[in-house]
Amino acid sequence: MNLENVQLPYKVIGVAVIWNQEGKILIDRRLPQGAMGGLWEFPGGKIEPGETVEECIHREIWEELGIKIEVGEHLLTIDHTYTHLRVSLTVHHCLHLEGVPQPLECDEVRWVNLDELDRFTFPQANTQIIDVIQKNGIWKNIS
Repeated sequence: MNLENVQLPYKVIGVAVIWNQEGKILIDRRLPQGAMGGLWEFPGGKIEPGETVEECIHREIWEELGIKIEVGEHLLTIDHTYTHLRVSLTVHHCLHLEGVPQPLECDEVRWVNLDELDRFTFPQANTQIIDVIQKNGIWKNIS
């Protein structure tokens, strides 16, 4: 079998960099089972047919964490190929509005400072998100 001709599954994912009023970012740890289990990530999920990125982010954050957010400006889009999957991550700054984050579909949630992000193990595609937000500092639209 020629591996160059194998089509990897492809997912378009809306990703939230959620800031709170104290300038901390919300991260969650993936459940231990499954691909990339136990790694930390910025919350989000697969965009459903007919759904905008913003609608996806709102829905996923509610389903996974039980909180309400404001989806803000687009931060970056990352196309990345893992050995088992191709992804396009469309990343937006978001503001936490209400609710206490709960690990409804993940193992753990945590508010962290920008300089703490390097202490956590993220999937490879997430390193570009970390680089950009550490370079730019706290999102300017936290009110």
